[in-house]
Amino acid sequence: MGFDTISFLSDYGVTDESVGVTKSIIWSINPAVRIVDITHGVDAHDIRAGGLALARAVQFLMPGVVLGVVDPGVGTKRKGVCFELGNGQSYLVGPDNGLFAPAIGMVGGATAAWVLDNPEFHLPSMGATFDGRDIFAPVAAHLTAGVPPSKLGTPIDTSLLVPGVLPVAEMNDEGVIDAEVLWIDRFGNAQLNVDPEQTASWPALRIEGQGLSRTGIPVRTYAEIKTGSIGVLTDASGLLSIAVDRGSAAAELGLSEGDQLKLSPTEIAGSPTTVTLGPTRENPHK
Repeated sequence: MGFDTISFLSDYGVTDESVGVTKSIIWSINPAVRIVDITHGVDAHDIRAGGLALARAVQFLMPGVVLGVVDPGVGTKRKGVCFELGNGQSYLVGPDNGLFAPAIGMVGGATAAWVLDNPEFHLPSMGATFDGRDIFAPVAAHLTAGVPPSKLGTPIDTSLLVPGVLPVAEMNDEGVIDAEVLWIDRFGNAQLNVDPEQTASWPALRIEGQGLSRTGIPVRTYAEIKTGSIGVLTDASGLLSIAVDRGSAAAELGLSEGDQLKLSPTEIAGSPTTVTLGPTRENPHK
C-alpha cells in the first residue's frame, strides 16, 4: 500500500503561510509525494462551496489521498476522519462536517471510515486552531507512505458521519423545474443543479427568479451565444449552465450562488418563418 499523490483543497487562500506550511509538513514525512493543488480559493468557512468543488473534481483526480480542509468547527467536538473509496483505491482526509459528502456521493459512497484519534500520527499541537497542519496533513502523508488507515484511528460506521446538503432540482406538475445556482465560476457562468436531459427537448428555456425573466437559448459552445442573448449549455461537470459569450452571465442577470430559479420551456423569440418563393411575374424563369 502507498500512494504518490495528495490532492489538496482548502479555504486557506495564498496570502499567508498556511498552504506552504501544510505542504512542508507533508514533505517532512514523505518527501517523494506529489501535491496537486485543487484550489485554496474556497471562500472562508464555506463548506458547501468546498464540497461542490470536490464533487466537480473527484472524478478527475489521481488515485491517492485527498486532503480537504474547510473547517470552521476546528477545535470543537467535530471529528477528524479518513474515508476509504473503492475499497482502498483512494482516501479522503479532513473534518467530518459534510465537506466530503458530495464527492463521496459522486463516486458511489465510502467503503469504510476511521476517526483520526491516534495521536501517534499527529504533530504536537501548540493550539486547537490548525488541525490542517497538526492532524490532517501528517495523516495524509503517513497514508501515502504506506501506513494502513486502521492504525490511524477507530473505525466508524459511514452512515453516522455528517451528510452534505446538495439541492436536487425538481419538476412540478406544470412542467416547471425548481432549480438552484450551485456555483458562479470566475468567468461568471452560472452552474445549476439541473441535468441537461431534463431540458433536452425544450426549444428554449424561460429563466425566472427574483426580478428576473429572460429566455435562454440552448447552445453547445460559448461561441454560439449571440450578442445580447443568454445561452444555456452543458458545462464541464455535465450540469446545465447559464452563460453569455465573453461576459458574465451572473453580472448580467444579477445571479449569486444559492439563488432559486424557475425554468420552463418556451419558444425562441423571433424564430424565422419559412417562406416558399415562386416565379415572379416579371421573370417566370427565376
